[in-house]
Amino acid sequence: MTKLLEQAIARVRALPSEMQDDFALVLLELTTDAEAYVLTADEQADLDQADAEIGRGELASDTEVRSVWRKHGL
Repeated sequence: MTKLLEQAIARVRALPSEMQDDFALVLLELTTDAEAYVLTADEQADLDQADAEIGRGELASDTEVRSVWRKHGL
């Protein structure tokens, strides 16, 4: 196991169990041979809206991002 992966796992271990399960599901999904995920129409619309917001420069400030990370213990 690489040092980076060990660091990531150490951080995940410190999270509440339900959040640990969320991270585990992401890792399992990333390591399967399943076909690429196909977005639903609603998901694609949300992604298009986010891309448009980014294009207009409507981004979260560093303070807002740090606040969200802090809220989740990161």
